[in-house]
Amino acid sequence: MAMDEKGLGKRLQAARLHAGMTQQILCQKAHLSYSTLTKIERGAIKSPSIFTIQSIAEALDLGLDQLMGAPAPAPLPAKIRSKSGVSFVYFDINGCLVRFFHRAFTQLSAVTGASADVVETTFWHYNDLVCRGEMGMDDFNRKLAQELSTTEPIDWQQYYLESIEPIPAMHELVQWASQRYRIGLLTNIMPGLVDMLMQDGLIPKLPYDAIVDSSVVKAIKPESKIYTIATEKAGCPASEILLVDDSRVNLMAAEKHGWHVLWFDDYRPDESVVRVKSALEPAS
Repeated sequence: MAMDEKGLGKRLQAARLHAGMTQQILCQKAHLSYSTLTKIERGAIKSPSIFTIQSIAEALDLGLDQLMGAPAPAPLPAKIRSKSGVSFVYFDINGCLVRFFHRAFTQLSAVTGASADVVETTFWHYNDLVCRGEMGMDDFNRKLAQELSTTEPIDWQQYYLESIEPIPAMHELVQWASQRYRIGLLTNIMPGLVDMLMQDGLIPKLPYDAIVDSSVVKAIKPESKIYTIATEKAGCPASEILLVDDSRVNLMAAEKHGWHVLWFDDYRPDESVVRVKSALEPAS
């Protein structure tokens, strides 16, 4: 069968989004490198091997012929625009879709014997480096163990996953928004956690139109670079993007890029959801 690289890339991306998979999840399932998958989706690899395509098809639960030549999955219904001109909504994760992980500091304190204050201070000292992808998880865990003076291995991802709680009202809102608008995730987060959260059902598993993971794009909010990347991924003008975030600093930076913004208060999630829905009232 003749290989249509760009057509293959479009079909692959459509099938992946239809299956609710991020690029990272598909890479894991198909045993591919992230760079290889992104190049195939862009049509940059001229002749991907038939074995690679077969692995991708199996990971997507598709036949080889479907991926190489059959029509892409039916597109989702056309989305709408709000009265204020919003067509794309980005949601933050920590503090918006899940309640934050401060309980992990207490748990780690009990295990290591270090005070919770010392644990938290050490964590924040390295957090930006990890979220920006400049420090790997193994190095971060070693730094934690070293500075907390423990010989026991530390797995921060496990502490994190065990301590956070989903915010049900926001999960319902994201589902609601996904039926009306194009949506995405824009998050400062450590490597691998977006996939883990989705796999564990801690954030909605949806065919997001864009996922901007700080550890992948090598930039964190409120740095200008991440908003530029997120605007490109949204595929629409900055004036059509709404960011829902619990950090006023992050929102102020988004405003400077011409985005709409809405502060989320996780102490009053129901009130915040009402405000988001009001902001997304469709144009008549």
